[in-house]
Amino acid sequence: MGKWSKRFIFLFLCLSICLQIPSVFSSASPLQENQGHKESAAARTFKQKQGNAHVVHCSRERSRAAWKIIEEYLMPFVEKERYKISSGCRLHPDNDLYRDQEQHKLHVDINEWQCGYCNKNFYEEKYLDKHFDNRHFDLLNVSQSRCLADLCGALHCDLVMDSAPRKTKCNPAASERNKHLCESLADSCFPVSNGPLSGRLHEFFLRQFCDAHTCTGGPKPFSKGSKKRTNILYISISILTLMLLPLFYIFVYLYQRGIKRGSQELKRISLSGRKKKPV
Repeated sequence: MGKWSKRFIFLFLCLSICLQIPSVFSSASPLQENQGHKESAAARTFKQKQGNAHVVHCSRERSRAAWKIIEEYLMPFVEKERYKISSGCRLHPDNDLYRDQEQHKLHVDINEWQCGYCNKNFYEEKYLDKHFDNRHFDLLNVSQSRCLADLCGALHCDLVMDSAPRKTKCNPAASERNKHLCESLADSCFPVSNGPLSGRLHEFFLRQFCDAHTCTGGPKPFSKGSKKRTNILYISISILTLMLLPLFYIFVYLYQRGIKRGSQELKRISLSGRKKKPV
């Protein structure tokens, strides 16, 4: 009887242990799920941080140089012809990644630059550029705008950026590649099929920018010259000068007339003083 009771107790213990094992695993699974949820949430947060990193692979300095060339050596001629560049042209202002930020730069004084977004002042333009990169990077239209610096090869940006021209050996492959890019810009921005006006600007663009991409001693870049836009301040000063110039001549005339009259009176006084007194 004692043996059967011991066996019964042993079987009962084994059965109870077997019944408790699933509950242990079931209680452990929520912990694993919570840990997995935490790990996935952490991974998503890390990915979001990586996704929010404002890294823009586009040179602001070279984009600025490209726009300076467009503004000085192309747009005055385009505006003279009253031609409207389409938004599909890569030279259009809307295709400049930094155009909005550049328009919000205020050059207050020689050593003072101001942010047009938050009115913060800086001593140099490069510090304002860093401010844009750090504080206003979210205003860049990265999804639609293109990098204007990619066109520097066709537009001869190095001539504008280098204060002193460097003599480098011409690379025929690079020259041919830049010429092909330049001609594609002429075809897309000024299609010959759009009429004689577009055809004239197409020919002008080829002569102004594309013909210089050669290693055989062709014409220099910007051979058609530049036509700088008339400055409003310059016009105002010119008008003011023309208005004040007659007043200046009148003042000089009256001044000289007054001197002559004064000298004549002095002569009269001196002559009257020389008359002999009656005896």
